[in-house]
Parts: sequence; C-alpha cells; structure tokens
Amino acid sequence: MVQQLDPPVQPRTRLKKTSSSKTPSPNRPGAVFAVSVGLIAAFVLWAAVSPTSLGDTMTNTMNWVAGSLGWAYLVVPLMCIGLLIYLSLSRYGDIRLGSNTSRPEYSTRAWLAMILSAVMGIGLVSYGVAEPMSHFMVPPHASAEPETMDAAVRALQFSFFHWGPHAWAIFGVFGLAIGYSTHRKGRPGLVSPMLRPVLGKLVDGWFGKAIDVFAIIATLFGTTTSLGLGASQINEGLGRVFGLPNGLPVQIVIIAVITVLFTLSALSGVNKGIRYISEITMGLSVILAIYVFVAGPTSFISNLFFRSVGQYANDFFSMSLITPSTGDELQWMQWWTYFMMAWWLSWGAFVGVFLAKISKGRTVRQFVAGVLGVPSLVFFIWFTIFGGSAIKMDMGGAGIGEATTANINSAFFAMLDQLPLPQVTAVVTVILVALFFISGADANTYVLSMLSSKGTLTPSRPVLTLWGVLTGTCSVLLLVVGGLVALQQAAMLSALPFTLIVALLGISLIKETRADPEFKLLRHAKLAELQEAELRAERPESVK
Repeated sequence: MVQQLDPPVQPRTRLKKTSSSKTPSPNRPGAVFAVSVGLIAAFVLWAAVSPTSLGDTMTNTMNWVAGSLGWAYLVVPLMCIGLLIYLSLSRYGDIRLGSNTSRPEYSTRAWLAMILSAVMGIGLVSYGVAEPMSHFMVPPHASAEPETMDAAVRALQFSFFHWGPHAWAIFGVFGLAIGYSTHRKGRPGLVSPMLRPVLGKLVDGWFGKAIDVFAIIATLFGTTTSLGLGASQINEGLGRVFGLPNGLPVQIVIIAVITVLFTLSALSGVNKGIRYISEITMGLSVILAIYVFVAGPTSFISNLFFRSVGQYANDFFSMSLITPSTGDELQWMQWWTYFMMAWWLSWGAFVGVFLAKISKGRTVRQFVAGVLGVPSLVFFIWFTIFGGSAIKMDMGGAGIGEATTANINSAFFAMLDQLPLPQVTAVVTVILVALFFISGADANTYVLSMLSSKGTLTPSRPVLTLWGVLTGTCSVLLLVVGGLVALQQAAMLSALPFTLIVALLGISLIKETRADPEFKLLRHAKLAELQEAELRAERPESVK
C-alpha cells in the first residue's frame, strides 16, 4: 500500500504559537471511528445486560436471512471467481499495483506466508479434520451413503468448496480493488474510495462513511469468530497435554492472554511481528503436514486427493449454486455453506486491506495467482492430508467420527492420537494455533485501526490498543451469549451488506482498469489506424 501523500509544504514564515494556528492531524480518528466504537459499545452493553435477548434476536434474524437471502452468499463468491480469472487472463493482468516501475516489497515466500497464516490460519486446525469428518458422517444434501468411500470423496469435495477458490476470490476482489485504489491511484486505504467509479461523490459524504463503518463492524465480528474457534482449540489441546479443564472460564483466560500478545504484536508493525510470526507458523504447518502424510495412510491420502479434486471440478457450478429444498437442508446450509461464505465476506475488508498492504509492486496476474491459486491448492492439500487421514482411521474403527460428533474441537487431536508421538504433535498443534491466533488477530487489529483512522498506514498506539481490547472483549461476550452459534450468527449478519458492496467493488474494478492510463492509446485507436502504422513501420526508408 502506498504511503499517503505528504502534506503541502508550508511557508517558511514563522507563526506565533496560537491556538488558531493549530490544525487537526489528517490521520486523527474522525466520525467513522466514533460511530464504529459507539455501535460496538452498544452491542457490548446489550450482551452484558441481556444476553438472552441478544441471542434470541440474532437467531431470529439469521433464520430469516438464511431463508430469504441465503442465495446471495452463493452468487457473489462465484462472480468474484469469474472476475479474477478474467482480469488475470486479459491484458489488464500486466497492470502493477503501484507505478509501472514498482516492485514487490516482500519476497514471494514471505508474501505467501503472510497471506496464508494471517488470513485463515486458525481454520486449518479448527476445521482441517472436523469438517471432512462431519461431512463423512452426514454427507451434504444426502449425496452419498454415510461412512463410505463415496462419502469420503463428497466430504473433501465440500471442504474444497468452503475453503478453496470461493473464499479466496472474495479476498482477492477486495484486495485487488483496494490495492489498485491505494497503490495505483494514491487514495486512502479505505473501502469507500474504490467505489467512486460507481457511486461518484456519494463516497465523500455520509454514505461513504457508512460503508467504512460496515467494513469495520464486519471485520471485527468476522475476527471474533476466529478467536472463539482458536480459544476452543487451544483449550482442547491444553486439556490433553496438561489436563486443564475444558470450559468457558479457561477459554476466557486464553482469549485475554492472546489479546495482550496480539495487541503487542500489532504495535510492532507488519514488518516485524506479523511477518515473522507468519513465517514461523508456515514452517511449523509444513512440518506437521509432512509428518501426518508420511506417518498416516499415505496411499489413501494420495488417491483421495485426485479423486476429490476431480469430483470438485466436475460438480463445480452445480455445487456453487446449490440451495436448500427442505427445512433440514436449510439448517445444514446455515451451519455450513451460508456461514462459510458469509464468514469470508465479513473478512473481506480486513483481508483486502491487508493483502493490499503487502502486495504493492505485484502485477494483477501475480496477485491473482498468489491469492486465488496458491492458497486454494494449499488448502486442498491440507484438508486431504488431515481430513483424509481421519476418515481412513475412522473406517478402521478409530472412533474419530464419534469424537467429532461429541466435540468438534477434539477432532484434530483425536486424529493425532492415532499416530506416533501424540503428546509431541499435540504441543506443536497448540503452539501452531496460538501463533495463527496472534498473526491473524494482530493483522486484524492493524487493519481496524487503519480503517478507523482515515486509511493512515501508521495508526496511533492508543487506537491500536483500543481495537485489540475490543476484539478480545467481543469474542468473550459472544462465547458467553451463545458459544460457537452466536459467533457464527454475528459473522453472517455483519456480512450481509457486503454481498452488495463486493458486487459494487467488482464493477468499480472493471471500470478503473479499463480507464487505466496504461491502455489509453489502445483504447482510443482504431484497428485500421494501428494496421496502417504497422505497415508504415515495415516500409523501406526509400519508399517513405
């Protein structure tokens, strides 16, 4: 993300230090910050005073949204995939996120590590075994007989659907739009300025501020869902290794400790805390994945991967637009597909700003490959290794399915228990989740501070600290109100406005790239004129 433009050079005339000569800092939090904090404070107060009322309201609202507007959570991600593929394959793929001479600030390895660990790292552990096993036990939409090989393929197919290109395409559109707006156009690092080609001057008034407020609230609740999942996973791991009780009090303490750590990491900046933690987590993840692949059912995993990828590709469009036909299917969609797509939408602004920040100097084509292609492949491999191993073990009578049904947080550790050195791998997993927890939350804290401080790349320490505390507080309160269900509902409801915002971002991105100065001559020249110029260039000098 480009640095903001320097303020105009002031005259060298000495002015008297009077109160009238003082001007507010351009990076000082304004109305967006005040409204966002006010709304979140009202939510916190509601949760503290009447948690039952809040839980009932969220449940009723979410049931209506899923039944009436759930299809929007399917259509938008599919459109995002199409847009990114189009941009990467077209001539616009050569546009750089910055000036034509800009080059990447981070190595490809560091860049990919930050993308993977700071974006959806906790989900790799929270859902890496739990989701495939859940679909294996109860195949989605009755598409296979439970606990069969067909069910195993369907389990991986829907895991790919929920965690693959559909998720990363949402992030990619946000990131590309904001990266183009900030690096190429020199605008503030906010969502609203990128919508100028569609909304015009509306982005300068209250409407633009409302969009940025929505972005902040959705980002906060999308992240609190991850924090709740992470706390549950850490609690489960500590219980297995050290015998700590598994329950809400311990999870609150875990969130409190982690909140302090990720806030301190965010205060250190992207180049220090976030970058180094991301690289460490990626290293540990690779080691753990290789260990499970080698020590586990290697042949089964390999065959399942290619068969599941083939099934995913074959059913891509029908699966992407499948909607519920019964009340039971609606419930399933609300717990899985609708929630997953809404979760990614709620993360869109956070991830988009973060991706834009770390992707300066890369071309559109490089960005799409690094954000849509590589992470999707990594997640396909991860879910097949861990989910496939658990499925094979359960087929052999290991009882992992029963453990998953009893407590979804125990699924990953139940799989590791079937391999050598379970205590060691459990400790590594706890460390991995904690680092994922920190790297994702400190990136979130930085982005929330940036969005609420007029897009500045250097938000103040008090603002960073405040957002760190609010993130941890909201996560705790949602766990108290309704556990994982409340976390999911908050993410889904906060994401609803973003179904429209993402669509507008896509339209804006097309308009912006088509009007890019890089293609100005080609845009206005006629084909005949270009052909004539080419012929003139090929004629001998004597003919000219």
